[in-house]
Amino acid sequence: MSKKMKTAIVPTRAENYPEWYQQVIKAADLAENSEVRGCMVIKPWGYTIWENIQKNLDEMFKDTGHVNAYFPLFIPKSYFEKEAEHVEGFAKECAVVTHSRLEDDGNGGLKPAGKLTEELIVRPTSETIIGASFSKWVNSYRDLPLLVNQWANVVRWEMRTRLFLRTAEFLWQEGHTVHESKKCALEETFKMLDVYAEFAEKYLAMPVIKGEKTASERFPGALQTFSIEAMMQDKKALQSGTSHFLGQNFAKASNIKFQSKEGKEELAWTTSWGVSTRLIGALIMAHSDDDGLVLPPKIAPKHIAIIPIYRDDEQRKIVMNFIDEMVTKIKEQRYDEKKIRFEIDDRDLRGGEKIWNWIKKGVPIRLEIGARDIENNSVFMGRRDKAAKDKTSLNVDEFINSLPNILDEIQNNIFQKALKFRRDNTFKIDDKAEFYKFFTAKNNNEIHGGFANSHWCGSSACEEKIKDDLKVTIRNIPQDAKKEDGNCICCGNKSKKRVIFAKAY
Repeated sequence: MSKKMKTAIVPTRAENYPEWYQQVIKAADLAENSEVRGCMVIKPWGYTIWENIQKNLDEMFKDTGHVNAYFPLFIPKSYFEKEAEHVEGFAKECAVVTHSRLEDDGNGGLKPAGKLTEELIVRPTSETIIGASFSKWVNSYRDLPLLVNQWANVVRWEMRTRLFLRTAEFLWQEGHTVHESKKCALEETFKMLDVYAEFAEKYLAMPVIKGEKTASERFPGALQTFSIEAMMQDKKALQSGTSHFLGQNFAKASNIKFQSKEGKEELAWTTSWGVSTRLIGALIMAHSDDDGLVLPPKIAPKHIAIIPIYRDDEQRKIVMNFIDEMVTKIKEQRYDEKKIRFEIDDRDLRGGEKIWNWIKKGVPIRLEIGARDIENNSVFMGRRDKAAKDKTSLNVDEFINSLPNILDEIQNNIFQKALKFRRDNTFKIDDKAEFYKFFTAKNNNEIHGGFANSHWCGSSACEEKIKDDLKVTIRNIPQDAKKEDGNCICCGNKSKKRVIFAKAY
């Protein structure tokens, strides 16, 4: 970090929040724009975060009875046409394959050849292609429930892209399930919403609000969509996971039927649910600061960065031997029932450069170990949940024995900080003028507003007017919202419920 700079990331959040976000990604070496417009390259540090998201979520899915499978990337166009609302919802985002090969164009280039008899859609979501398989797999009530998940990539042809938040291609998981009754399908929908909320709070240290989406924000073809919504540090909302009750719409389109216990042929009930690499964008914006990325230990690629400090080869040998002995003891420890993840940074760089490199990458614990520390049988520890200059000297054995507790404390501190930020920026607003003022930026400041917990009459016209006037949407109708009499924040008509209004990504 330059001596002239007060922070490692320039600009700061307050100065230019969108550019700050891009610079955090660059400084942490998470990802970069691809040569293919709108696509991204996820670099090793960023991809390891995604792998940790996968591992933990996958375990939670399997604990709730789900199994993994894989389905085709290409979907016949006719499959989309079976569910009218679905195709209408995704039509503008679809990438379409029209030819099967390339051939010489006679001018030293190539041209498409082998026109397909039916165009193929590059997977934007898989309800229709998975439904085709489910219609063959499901014959009897004995085949139900069918609980399947796939980890895959999808393509949605976005024009305005931003790394992790909105790219033409991204990674995700999509769960698809089949049930014999509406009750069972709804139970599944809520169960997976709870799984997402638990994961967001337990692993990502990100407090979320569970609730139902309005009709205008519903997944195309679903009867009900539920989401978890998190507040970012610019006070905008980020939809961080969705669970959809599809009713019998997709079962009808894909002919998913079963013979009931009574011997009758019945139409099945289905659900789908998913999260994506957008969660990495959420991590960045919920927790990071003006010195770079801040990672909760449970999801960080490494828990500890060990930085040896020495002046010559003789000191290096002493320091590295000390570190090797310490690492042997660290390997015996467990955090979140997993091995402690660490890296010894012995690169040929100045100590200060290495320290700031790990601060910007968000590693939870930094250990600086030099000759003086060895004499005292101690380590010099910095924590990412504290200021960069806030460091503590600890006895080696004391550090190792308390390591799981230290990591737990960091995880909890990060969560509590995010929770406090959301609480401090969530307000009950019942006056329309105050509501409009709340969401109107002063001096074009990017950071303004927050969550408005306000009454809504249920009218799509009111919802649309607020969206047109302020670019504010109803994020969801919270599950824990209590019925109360009030007046719609837009039209003043009677209302029985409060909803969460916010600007969003």
